[in-house]
Parts: sequence; structure tokens; C-alpha cells
Amino acid sequence: MEQKIAGGRRLEPHGHANPLVRAVGKLPENFTRKDLLKFIQARGIRSIHFRYPAKDGKLKELKLPVNGLHDAEAILAEGERVDGSSLFKGMVDPGQSDMYVLPVYRTAFLDPFQPDCLAFLCRYLDGQGRPAEITPDNVLARADERFRLETGCELAALGELEFYLVYPDEANLYPGKAQGAYHEASPFVKWDDLCSEFLRLVSESCGGVKYCHSEVGCVESSPHAQAELRGKRMSQYELEFLPAPLQDAAGRILVSKWILRNLAARRGILATFAPKLTLSDAATGLHVHLALGRGGKNALIDSKGSLTQTAFSAIGGLLRHAGSLTAFGNTCAASYLRLVPHQEAPVRVCWSSANRSALIRVPLGWRGVGNLATRVNPRQPPDFHGEMFGQTVEIRSPDGSADVHLLLAGLAAAVRDGLSRGADSAQAARRLEVSSNVFNDPKALSRLESLPRSCWESAQLLKSDRAVYEGGGVFPPAVVDFCVRRLEEEEDQDLARKLALMPPRRKEEAALKVMAASLHCM
Repeated sequence: MEQKIAGGRRLEPHGHANPLVRAVGKLPENFTRKDLLKFIQARGIRSIHFRYPAKDGKLKELKLPVNGLHDAEAILAEGERVDGSSLFKGMVDPGQSDMYVLPVYRTAFLDPFQPDCLAFLCRYLDGQGRPAEITPDNVLARADERFRLETGCELAALGELEFYLVYPDEANLYPGKAQGAYHEASPFVKWDDLCSEFLRLVSESCGGVKYCHSEVGCVESSPHAQAELRGKRMSQYELEFLPAPLQDAAGRILVSKWILRNLAARRGILATFAPKLTLSDAATGLHVHLALGRGGKNALIDSKGSLTQTAFSAIGGLLRHAGSLTAFGNTCAASYLRLVPHQEAPVRVCWSSANRSALIRVPLGWRGVGNLATRVNPRQPPDFHGEMFGQTVEIRSPDGSADVHLLLAGLAAAVRDGLSRGADSAQAARRLEVSSNVFNDPKALSRLESLPRSCWESAQLLKSDRAVYEGGGVFPPAVVDFCVRRLEEEEDQDLARKLALMPPRRKEEAALKVMAASLHCM
């Protein structure tokens, strides 16, 4: 039986979390149409659902009934037509709007809310059967291909998906602590059973889950005025994935968001990825870890566990383009209320090892250590020979409003540019290393460039930096123009100054309105 190492954990069909994998007896990347049709017939699948991202960053859906096995084969072989001018309004001309959506077999999963339905993530093709140029899935696919061709390396990513659950007041025998819920356990965190079910459903649907835990945020009574939030409790959680190829990483994030919203809705509560919900409580990030490989080995560290020149060059690329990357990772006005000091969110362009105040963090990566369990279990022999996924580089600016496909494509372009600049990029990174909390170091702050303070500023940086994203035909100019328009339409260019001039109560009211506008972002 074929085996594969993914994220340092050995995967095989037997015992796999995905019931479809267990039934077919193959890992997803080996699925064929014949395998899927056999499953459809044996399991009595009655419908096939296609899912694909659109202009707003959310997964869309097309439901196709199974009218017999031949019909199912036609669906899987030829896909279906969709209206691109509606899915990408303002980007696709209505006169040339037809597109095809084709299922990607390796993404197949049983719909967790409809057991007789088989779901797929899809790719867009144009009328000539070519990858549709402006769609986010194809932008990311081109970014991935260009990265491999130009660098000889492979880039993998994992997202840290943070979110809040918002729920009505209830008897609270075990109250939570504001800003103190990190890794808290039931009964001091609420809806723990929902999060456990979320963890299970995502693992069964798209796999690659590393863990789920409660996060810092805990709000006993929401200060918002509107009915969706007024007076309600809010608890923060995080689901983190294992590293995966860029296209798979994007799909996992979008499927998990879809699952969570549906799961929460069935419980009568709200799940939100809004970047910021109150001024004083923890914000919602979408930190992204990048793993860089060459020849099957981690290219970020050498045999001694030290960061390589390649690692410094990659970090340098991320720092060089940090400002314009916010155009993809921080897409609404509330995003820039999150990027403030003393909230474990970055403000200045710098990097550090394990320092959570920096924009780029190089976290612990099992460098120079192994068989750690023997340190606490002295009778256990050092007989584990697997490999953890090892060293990553984390960028901490993106948040829950991120346009996931475009963000990962942008990160690939930034790292590719850093590697192409080689020693110059590495030297720039070394100059921007910090060792202390930058918010408590005025000298460090004075020499570090600031991240954008608004969507408007982010849009202007994207305009000036667009060549790196459009290089090699990765981002079509129309996609960059769309991102600029989306940011400028927030009309927040003077928001920070206006808020700073307001008295405290009025400032909070104004900020809460901005935050509430992003409640259902992406």
C-alpha cells in the first residue's frame, strides 16, 4: 500500500480520517473517475456538488443530481457551465461570460451535512478549455508553477484560521477571563463540543488538520449596538492546518470556513472571521506559515539546524513586499484597526525568532532536537524515525478578511522575488531582525518601516508594487485593478486620524461600526 509523508505525519488509506479515502483504498491524489463512480454507485450518492471561489472570496455552489451512472460520469468528465459575469461582476464582460467549472478529483469529500452528496472543489476553464485567466484558483496555480520554474524549490503553506463564536447570554457558572482564554478547556470556554465537531468534520472533508484550541479572546457582553451582536458572548478559537501545496492549502481554508459557518448556523450561533470586533479584545488573524523545500529537504535550515541563505532571502522578499501584501491579506477597513501595538499584531516591517510582535516570525521548528518524548519518558527508547514538517516562516499580518487564493499567490511572488535577489535580499533581512518586543523599543521603532494604516494606503502600495505580482503573467492587470478598487472603496484613508481626535466613547462607537461592517467578510 502506497504511503506518503505529508506534514511529517505518515498517511495511508487504512484508518484515514476521510471516509471516502477509506472506502476507495487510495490517497486523494490517486483518485480516478472510475474510483469515484464506483463509490457513487456503491454508496447510493444522489447528488454532486461543485464548489469554487468567486469575487467575494467565498465558496459558491452548484448542485447536480445524479440521474444514473452515465450522467454522473458526464458530470465528472465534462463539468458544467457557469456565468462568470455574475461570479466576477465587473471583472468579466457579460458578452464573454461563460466559463466551465471542472471537479478536481483529489478534493472529493462527502458533504458533512448531506450524507448522500459527494462534493468537489473545482477549477475554472474558459470557452477554449484553457485555465480562465482572472479567476483566483488559476492565479494561484500560475503563481505556484512560476515559483517552481524560477526557483527550483517547492512552496507549501498552512493557515492558522482564527474565528469568534458569538452566542446568546446563558447561565455562566464558569465565566471566562477577558484576554485570558488561550488554550483554556471546558467548562471555562463555551461551545467546546461544537469546536470538537468542527475539528472532526474538517478532518474528514479536506484533511491536513494539525489541531484546534481556544484562543485569547473572551468577551462576556458585546458592546455592539446591532441585534446580531448586542450583549452577546464571544469566544475565540483557532484551527491550524499542516503544510500543503499552495492550491490545497487554499482549498482547506475555504472548505473549513464553509463547514464552520454551516455548523454554527445549525446551532443558532454566529461564526465570524471579522478582523476586529472590539477595541480592547484579541483580534482575528490568519497567520500563514510557509515551508520551502528543495529536493525533498527543508531549504530553510542546513544540516546543523541554522537558517540558510535561502531562508534569509525568502524572509527578505516577504519584508520587501510586506506593505503591498496587505492588499490581499487585509481587505477591509477593520483590518487596520487590528494592526495596532500591544495586540500581538504587527505594526512595523521586521522579523524575529519566536517574537510575536514582529511581522515575520521564525518559530520553533524541531531544529537540532529529536525523539523529544524520551526527555519526559525515560523508559522509552529513541526509536522514532519520522520527520516533523520542521522549520517554517510565519507572516502575521493577514487576517480573516484575506482573499486566500490571492494572498497565497502574492506570498509566492514575494518569496520568488526575494530568492531572485539572492544575497541582497538576505542582507536586507539581516538588517531588519529584531530581538525584543518592538513596541517597547523606541530605537527599533524609529528605524523600521510601518505597515499601511488603511485600505487606501494599502491600495497605493499595491499600485506601486504591482510589477512583482504581474511578473510572468501571474496576476492579470485586471485582478490587480480589482484589488485596488476593492480597497479604495472602503474610503478609510483618514480613518485613523479621525478616530484619534474623537473622545473615548465616540471613538469606540465609530470603531464598532467599522468593525461590524466586516462581520461576514470573505
